[in-house]
Amino acid sequence: MNEVATIVPQAQSNDAKPAENAGRLISDAPHKGAAPGAPARKNQGGGQSYFSVSNLHAYYGESYVVQGVSFNVREGEIVALLGRNGAGKTSTLRAIARVDSPAVRRGEVWLDHKPLHEMRAHEAARNGIGLVPEDRRIIQGLTVEENLKLAQIAPPKGWSLERIYELFPRLAERREQEATTMSGGEQQMLALARVLARDVKLLLLDEPYEGLAPVIVQEIEKTLEEIKSLGMTTIIVEQNAIAALHLADRAIILDTGEIVFDGTAQEVLDNEELRHDYLAL
Repeated sequence: MNEVATIVPQAQSNDAKPAENAGRLISDAPHKGAAPGAPARKNQGGGQSYFSVSNLHAYYGESYVVQGVSFNVREGEIVALLGRNGAGKTSTLRAIARVDSPAVRRGEVWLDHKPLHEMRAHEAARNGIGLVPEDRRIIQGLTVEENLKLAQIAPPKGWSLERIYELFPRLAERREQEATTMSGGEQQMLALARVLARDVKLLLLDEPYEGLAPVIVQEIEKTLEEIKSLGMTTIIVEQNAIAALHLADRAIILDTGEIVFDGTAQEVLDNEELRHDYLAL
């Protein structure tokens, strides 16, 4: 089993006590996660969580991409899931959302007492999973408003069109425009709005800033800050780690499919060595 080193802020005095909620950095001792069939690890922190992943193992064919990942998320918390390219971030997000690939061979995923690991993707969506994929999945040939209405055909419905347009005034201006003719930033707003049109309990964001101009990134950031103020539970995968860390409450860092750090976002911002080793920052 990995040894765990506790990261604490620099002591103010000889009598200073370690912070109770300091992040945990997994040591670099060799460890590849438990193989399928091995006993599941206990979730970090213990107790009943709003969302939890326990001992998750997933594969693309024979490629072992998610290796025994376990973590909990509190209701209303925003978690940044970080790591270098190929670390397993998107694979973990897709495994949580129960899409067909990667194939989950072991592990449990619970959301608000519901066993997502026993569901298919459409069932997980009906039970509150809202995935905004990197490729956005905007439906060609439909207007902005038609894309939004299509998202609400099947229950449970989420935000009304009026509320969506209030958060995304650009979409209100372009409601009759064919969606795929909009800019990349506007399409990203629509992808997020389509998920909010459903009754979402856990928002999964996969690279929301990818390929966007800095000025558009700032606009998306502002939108996500507004969503954060509403207390929506969120996991964000983002290569722009600094932007994600400023938005998030907590950070989980993956390396080759395993968790190597779980702590506050501020701890990662303050720890240059950690960022250099695992995020190349």
